Amino acid sequence: MDLADIPVLLMLIGIAAYVVLAGADFGSPFWTLTARGERAGEIREQTHRSMAPVWEANHVWLIFVLVVCWTAYPEVFGSIFSTLWIPLIVGCLGIIMRAVGYVVGGYATRRWVTWMATVASFVTPFMFGAVVGGVVSGRVPVGNAEGDIISSWLNPTSMTIGVVAVTLCAYLAAVYLAADADRKGRADLADAFRIRGLAAGVVTGLVAAAGVVVLREDSRFVYEGLTSGLGLADLAVSAVAGIVTLGLLALRRFPAARYTAAAAVVTIVAGWGIAQSPYILPPDLTVAEAAAADNVLIGLLVAIAIGLLILIPSLLLLYGLVLAGRFDPAGGDVVDHPDLVEGGTAVHLTDLDLPKRRSVGLTILVATTGAAMTLVFDDGAGLYAGVAMLIGALATGCVLLAISLAARQDEAPEG
Repeated sequence: MDLADIPVLLMLIGIAAYVVLAGADFGSPFWTLTARGERAGEIREQTHRSMAPVWEANHVWLIFVLVVCWTAYPEVFGSIFSTLWIPLIVGCLGIIMRAVGYVVGGYATRRWVTWMATVASFVTPFMFGAVVGGVVSGRVPVGNAEGDIISSWLNPTSMTIGVVAVTLCAYLAAVYLAADADRKGRADLADAFRIRGLAAGVVTGLVAAAGVVVLREDSRFVYEGLTSGLGLADLAVSAVAGIVTLGLLALRRFPAARYTAAAAVVTIVAGWGIAQSPYILPPDLTVAEAAAADNVLIGLLVAIAIGLLILIPSLLLLYGLVLAGRFDPAGGDVVDHPDLVEGGTAVHLTDLDLPKRRSVGLTILVATTGAAMTLVFDDGAGLYAGVAMLIGALATGCVLLAISLAARQDEAPEG
């Protein structure tokens, strides 16, 4: 793998993370809108409560992809955004509308809020899928505003991928909501979302299969890459992961289904990258041709490493708290995550070990060493390593401090 390939690989990872995490958020309003019967109110409440703690954090991956693209492949960024600016702007407006739905939805029960959030949740993944379709089908030529601003995203490939994105989001939402309801001991709600997940999974599979046929007629290069060699193997893995997810849902193995559903999505994104390789803008521009200078790529990768040292621990802490039920309205101070249960007894956060002195000492040592290296080295790898060590130690210190404060807050008497 060349240096020029690393940023595009990171972009694919960021896109996969965005679809896996934010996709469920975009899919949940569909089940809110279609909720009927005696459990309709509980279904709507579940969709809001489950996604509310993490919806905003999920968008960090979209920002990550954009920053990597415009830094590592500036010509690609300019070509895409000058040609596909209409679906991109509409998609961003959809994100804003979805945010308003969350903020206002907590204080108002007007139906317009639900409709606005639902429309936004359809529009955003569809538009982003249409952007991918424009790139995949070779309708984004190299250069500033060189492509047609209408046909670049209103075409068979874009429409198909847009529909796949919408159905995939609804599918992920149903699987995740079923697992969350099961974690809370709500077997009735879990079954309600299980049925929705099975139906959405079948629909998504059929739409994806139709999409392969559309690619054959409209995006021949990508179709051939997806149906041969490593691309075909990836496609098979994705299909197996989807089928296994449906089986796990049928058997009510909800936590496992959540991971296999995510795996199916990751393999779809990976298949896109494999099928399009070595082009980043098929059929004209390869990854190597589009990449910035090596010193820019090295600086970007160092910055990414530093950023991930802050981002990953923070997200792990957030998702850990969510899965442990720390944000449940009536959850109290009991951590009910299965990994934190000993001998059938729930473990309180105050029973967990506070950060060890050796961890704190090691963090201080790394920070001190990093600071010293930034003073000794004026440039080069030594300076980059020193900055990475300093920022990484600061990020680790923030995580240790957060754990300590959370535990001490639980120890404090109420009132």
